[in-house]
Amino acid sequence: MKNYIHFSPYFPPNYIHFSRALHEAGARVLGLGDMVYDNLPANLRQWMTEYFKVGDLHNYDELLRALGYFTHRYGKLYGIDAHNEYWLETEARLRTDFNIEGIRVHNLAQIKLKSEMKKVFLSAGLNVARGKVMHSKAEVMAFIEDVGYPVVAKPNSGVGAARTYKIVSEVGVDEFFADMPEVDYIFEEFVEGTIFSFDGLVDKQGRLMYWNAMQNERGVMETVNEDTHIYILTLRDIPADLEEAGRKVAEAFGLKGRFFHFEFFREHNTGRLIALEVNMRPPGGFTTDMWNFASNIDIYKVWADMVVNDKNEFTFERKFHVCFVGRKDKFKYKHDTEKILETFGSSVVFHGPLDPALARAMGNYCYLVRHENPEKVLEMQRFIHEFEN
Repeated sequence: MKNYIHFSPYFPPNYIHFSRALHEAGARVLGLGDMVYDNLPANLRQWMTEYFKVGDLHNYDELLRALGYFTHRYGKLYGIDAHNEYWLETEARLRTDFNIEGIRVHNLAQIKLKSEMKKVFLSAGLNVARGKVMHSKAEVMAFIEDVGYPVVAKPNSGVGAARTYKIVSEVGVDEFFADMPEVDYIFEEFVEGTIFSFDGLVDKQGRLMYWNAMQNERGVMETVNEDTHIYILTLRDIPADLEEAGRKVAEAFGLKGRFFHFEFFREHNTGRLIALEVNMRPPGGFTTDMWNFASNIDIYKVWADMVVNDKNEFTFERKFHVCFVGRKDKFKYKHDTEKILETFGSSVVFHGPLDPALARAMGNYCYLVRHENPEKVLEMQRFIHEFEN
């Protein structure tokens, strides 16, 4: 029996289904987290063979003791994952220290540092936004002289749009350096475009098993900085150039046995795709469930059967467009949940509150809606987001 550690198995709440799928695939599921055992969801407790509670998941010594205990009791550890970008570096250290299959410390630079990602994109023949890591105002002003305003400043290694800035004038440059965070920042030319992603799962040989794409009219940076609401749409038909670019990225990074989330801009004035960044995990939030609703599949099971039993024969069809529609408590919306369900019925496949940790980026409450016709999906999105007069 293969021993698989589900790291922080309770966040986000829908990710408990990774434990369920591992259990059903025949793995011994070992939970590792900082939540009190009795506070875990009852079904999650049922799927795990054992759960090790630490005082702080950021305390690496505690994690070493936990994995040492699991190894002593159950033998070799086969895998460890939270499927969350936040813990990618911690997991890589643990895999390295315990000789566990998957991404290790030496793999981290090109999948964590945006400056290194650019090098891989360029090697694959993809377009990138001009930019580099800079440490002085003089460097930044010389760069702006070349590309013009606005420019974007973001952590070279960071999650989502944390501490990301859009700078439109020299005053903004001065404000940035007056309160500059103590991490490396990469400055890039601002790209006016729509965000698309190419997402999915590759098997242990690096072959695509499942793939989908999403369209997001507003980026996470704008949503977080302006505290607005958001919607994200999965596509039934993936543009050929987007799929081609996504496949090139997967091959260039040598990705194996993992989920992936690759982001691109579709530049408004040229229509060309510009590679933005990679994330070696599912896109996050409810995206895995959106895939399930789009194709009537169980992606958790597909993944678990692949990592536990080496199964990679899988066929699917994207039958629906699925839209995540997030709402924030700060806004007064015209239609309540009862009215939304009454109006759209079974097209609303899920609704519920979001974890407070996700609120700024995704909202306090969300709806997942689906339809074969993208215009019908966007009609539902507009209805859900309609404000009171």
